[in-house]
Amino acid sequence: MEDLRIGVIGLGLRTNLGLAAHRPGRGSVVAAICDSDPAVLKRQAGRFEAELVTENYRELLDRKDLDAVVVMTPDDTHETVAIDALQAGKAVYLEKPMHITVEGCDNILRAAKETGTRLYVGHNMRHMGVVRTMRDIIQKGVIGEPKTVWVRHFVSYGGDYYFKDWHADRTRTTGLLLQKAAHDLDVIHWLAGGYTQRVNALGDLMLYGDLPRREPGTPRPEGWLKEFEWPPTERRNLNHVIDVEDVSVMNMRLDNGVIAAYQQCHFSPDYVRNYTVIGTEGRLENFGDSPGDTVKVWNTGPTGYRDDCDIAYRVPEAQGGHGGADPGIIGEFCRFVREGGVTDTSPVAARMSVAAGYMATLSLRDGGMPYDVPPLDPELIAYFDNGQAG
Repeated sequence: MEDLRIGVIGLGLRTNLGLAAHRPGRGSVVAAICDSDPAVLKRQAGRFEAELVTENYRELLDRKDLDAVVVMTPDDTHETVAIDALQAGKAVYLEKPMHITVEGCDNILRAAKETGTRLYVGHNMRHMGVVRTMRDIIQKGVIGEPKTVWVRHFVSYGGDYYFKDWHADRTRTTGLLLQKAAHDLDVIHWLAGGYTQRVNALGDLMLYGDLPRREPGTPRPEGWLKEFEWPPTERRNLNHVIDVEDVSVMNMRLDNGVIAAYQQCHFSPDYVRNYTVIGTEGRLENFGDSPGDTVKVWNTGPTGYRDDCDIAYRVPEAQGGHGGADPGIIGEFCRFVREGGVTDTSPVAARMSVAAGYMATLSLRDGGMPYDVPPLDPELIAYFDNGQAG
């Protein structure tokens, strides 16, 4: 089996995903790389054996010898880059979130259907052991039928990862209730078996709005993402534009009646996702979200508080970034490029997570007013549910 020849567009924080795709002799090789920043391109080029190194992604798309591209550019560019790649006939891995607007997502989906080019969206949490463990518990009926899902997201590095670069600018992201939460909203939908229909949200820029910022055009500080200030009020050199919220809470009603809630804070001391799913016959909760951590189930009762549980599940060990999710998702993408068919990730689900986060952000900035999620064209749903087979 010859290696798939892959081009990588964007060599920022997710470069490790491109490295996961570079497996010469084992199924895929990164044959071309692109980044609009020449300094980044020069720094990252030595990590690959690419035949083409370019600052212009259209030059990469013109290569007839590339089977697929991995798009990891900033969120606001996803619509343009992905559609150009689809129209060039390159199978596309598009990093989440699909785009920063519902309209942009729908345009990408339509382009994939119209061109017949394969589209895959990188919601790698579907390949994380903790998520797959929770889903397996639910599918086996251990807690009965899911009725409500609660997620608390503690983001200790939020001030570094999201407020020192373009993520802090709503024109580039819409907001972190879309950009950061897109992962968790997708997981909520996957665990609950439905998509969000109606949302309302509250939030604010409570801490990072008053901290020292860099002048426009100045680089991020030396040691960025290697040296972290604490407490959060000591952070400096933030992005010159900060107009996204650092605290948000969101309520959802799904199309199958499930009620869900998501909470996000970017100045907590720890970094972890905590899920609770309550069904008709019990509940589950994860304690840690990495390999070796635990998902507990309580399905007897009623009782008062108890620290123990009825069943404890260990999150399986894994190798590779994001608890083994990065190599897992690249493996699925390569299989999809070769064979097509249905995948664990879903372009429709990716759109629905963006739509939920987008409408929640509108609600948040409208005093918590409830908003309905725009429905997706049924023809697009059918096309992608059928594995993009026409």
